[in-house]
Amino acid sequence: MQWGKVFYMFFTLMSLTTSAAFLYDEALVALFIAGSVNVVSTIMKIGVRNLLAAELLAGSLVADLHLIPAFFALKFYDNHELATGLVIGAVIANLYTIVISIVESSKEKADF
Repeated sequence: MQWGKVFYMFFTLMSLTTSAAFLYDEALVALFIAGSVNVVSTIMKIGVRNLLAAELLAGSLVADLHLIPAFFALKFYDNHELATGLVIGAVIANLYTIVISIVESSKEKADF
């Protein structure tokens, strides 16, 4: 078992689920947690050297660049609509990352 993959998938899933929690109840704390967890996930993906590492990192960076401005839009401008729209973009980016991870895992299984 590749523990590095387990950890970055864990953080990606945590970011996705906390982003979904924000969409359910627009709490600033949920948005902060989603952004923080996603930043940790991005940092963990920097050292990954596998077939689709660039795509994984790009998806995570896109989610970061949605969640961080969403937090500021909600905290400082109290703009719930903009924050919600940005979080939906982050959810899509995290779903993309998960799909890419599944494709990569199936590719690794096929190589055995």
